[in-house]
Formats: sequence, C-alpha cells, structure tokens
Amino acid sequence: MSIFAIADLHLSFAPGSDKPMDVFGYRWENHAEKIKEDWCSRVTEEDTVIVAGDISWGLKLEDAAYDLDWVDALPGHKVMLKGNHDLWWSGINRLNNMYDSITFLQNDGYFVDDDKGGGLWICGSRGWITPDDDDFTEDDDRVYKREILRLRASLEYAHAKAADCSEEKPEIIGFLHYPPVSKPGGFSGFMQAFEDHGVREVYYGHIHGETGFKTAVQGDYYGIQYKLISADYLNCRLLIIR
Repeated sequence: MSIFAIADLHLSFAPGSDKPMDVFGYRWENHAEKIKEDWCSRVTEEDTVIVAGDISWGLKLEDAAYDLDWVDALPGHKVMLKGNHDLWWSGINRLNNMYDSITFLQNDGYFVDDDKGGGLWICGSRGWITPDDDDFTEDDDRVYKREILRLRASLEYAHAKAADCSEEKPEIIGFLHYPPVSKPGGFSGFMQAFEDHGVREVYYGHIHGETGFKTAVQGDYYGIQYKLISADYLNCRLLIIR
C-alpha cells in the first residue's frame, strides 16, 4: 500500500465551464489526461492519494460534481483539502456523504493503516497568505488566524485519536494548499503549529510557474521538510511519499 500526493488539479468538466489551463504554460497542456494516465498506471485500489486543494473550477457543487466524479472513478482512496479556488466547498458532512472513495478533510485528520498494525495520520488545512506578504491586509489577518486554528484542530484531532489508542506520538504528515510562508526566510503560524505537534514533513501546492518554483520553500526549513506538489511542478505526475 502506497501514499501519493498532488495539488492543483484545476479540473473543469462541467458543461460550458471548460477552462483550458495551457494558457498558463506548456506544463499544463492536456494536464487532466496526463494526470489520469499517470494515476491509473501507478495507483491501486489499496493506495491513498492526497489532493491538496484547487480541485475544481466549479463555482457551485453541482458543477464541481463533474470533476469530483472524475476523481472518484480513479483508483485508490482520495483525501481532499480545500484550495482557494474551491468555491464550491461547503457543508463538510454533505461532501463526505457524496463518495465512498473520497474523504474531505476539514478540522480533522485521516488515518492511513499500513495493514501491519501501524500507520500514519494525514492532517492539514487550506492555509492562507502569511503576514510577510506585501499585500497582507486586515481581512487576510482574520482568515490567516482562522486557518491556523483549523490546522491546529486537525493536528490535535490526530493526537487525541492516538491517545485513545495509547499511542503517545502519532506519525503525522502535514498538508496545506498555500505555501507555509509567503517569502523564503520567513516564519508563520502554520510552521509553528507543525513544529508544536512534531510534524517533520509537509506538502503544499498553489505555487505555479518557473519564477514561483525557484523561490518556493523546499527541503529542510526550521527542522521540517517541505515539498511543493502543484500539478505543473510535478509535470502532472503524482508524487509518491510512502
């Protein structure tokens, strides 16, 4: 059993809502077809795939459902986090009753069993731009603080569940949609939350284009390994993380 990850599927299969992504560069040419081909060639029904936000361009759930159906038909169990473009995302209970193969993560965690009596937790949140961003506003500050609380709720959920099973330190893999900090060299409340809960690896999306790739937070950063997993950065191939 393996664990894969990717972010920024940016699907638009709803009738009349086609949004070609190749206007954003060659990496996006036929991106949905390339993602599907790679996914189906490597993922089994026993595997888990984390999708870290910006799943569908749909504005309403009935439009996003075309894209969610497309993902649902792919192999494996999918764990989804919200992205900034996922405007259709509302009513977490409703979402989690839609598909057997998809878990929508919000204020909680998802346990991946390794079939050997162990496993690890998937925790995370959407995130937001951080105070070091040049365009950070009071409105951003409210969302930023709320997203930190949601991230902490997810991490605390895993710790509480582990304690119920007499596990002192659960193994947690962290996910965000936004990068953990807006500028290299900075530090954010998201980073502090991961540090406080013993997380040692974090994956995120949202960053696109060659210029963004060059400045993205990657590798060891304040003792935590960070990795960019936006679809264009990965050349439309899932990243295997376990």
